[in-house]
Amino acid sequence: MPISRSVQRPIILGIVGDSASGKTTLSQGIAAILGPDRVAIICTDDYHRFERAQRNANGHSALDPSANYIDILEQHIRLLRDNQPILKPVYNHDGGKLEKPEYVEPKPYIILEGLLGYTTRAMRDGYDVKIFLEPEEALRMKWKIQRDTIKRGYSVEDVLMSLEKRKSDSPQFVFPQRTFADMVVSFYPPESHPDETGSKLNARLTLRPTLPHPDLSPVVDMGAKNGVRLELARDVDGKPVDVLEVAGDIEERRFKALEDLLWSLIPEASHMRGNLGQFIDATDIKRQSHPLALVQLLVAYHLVKAAMGHYAV
Repeated sequence: MPISRSVQRPIILGIVGDSASGKTTLSQGIAAILGPDRVAIICTDDYHRFERAQRNANGHSALDPSANYIDILEQHIRLLRDNQPILKPVYNHDGGKLEKPEYVEPKPYIILEGLLGYTTRAMRDGYDVKIFLEPEEALRMKWKIQRDTIKRGYSVEDVLMSLEKRKSDSPQFVFPQRTFADMVVSFYPPESHPDETGSKLNARLTLRPTLPHPDLSPVVDMGAKNGVRLELARDVDGKPVDVLEVAGDIEERRFKALEDLLWSLIPEASHMRGNLGQFIDATDIKRQSHPLALVQLLVAYHLVKAAMGHYAV
């Protein structure tokens, strides 16, 4: 059953964050909710200007906008927003090579995830919803080591060397984009389990007033310690924001109440209700996380509302 839409162009979601911050996991989870056949996922890392060997030779960082075809990415976002196809470049992370371009047709929902998605005003203006992923740094390093050694064939030493090499690049090129996000998502381990890297991670969602976030007060007790907490706070820039904290060990009934509330607010999408919060862990086993599920569902809520014309276009 299709979602009732009043907006006929694609609804575009941006997900930006440092390497191994969880962008792909979040993108795939949201696509699973909306329907994989109705979502196009584009990695903005495909717009690298140089292959890995060339960057090593010329000293460019992949995180530097000048080492990426930012102007072409701007054009492609405009084309997709206008329901036009693109010929997208392809960067193979396994070998660090640029490969044959891929023909991409617009779909009802488009997710652009990568390192530099909010670099320019022209790019930022193309999104309906903007997310920035900011896991605790020690956790991100663990995720990067796990991913790059298991999936990309690097040695631990190679990964650590890459992290050291990029130490100044992330604060210079990636972190400044945080200020443009509608929602900042931070995963972090609980104090009682500092080595946790998966299903029991806590989540902190910084909700900025740039989007009309849903009223969660019916199931969230202000300041209560029941696995979920919503409070008014100041962001790092001093501006007021709502902060939603979701514990990795949130009670099942509390999680279910939040899930039911969010689904009730988007009845047009009730047919998409399924298993949320699934991810593949470092041992290649499928796991489930309640905080991740609520992040996915909250983002999907905004995309559905945007498609129904509730937000400015």
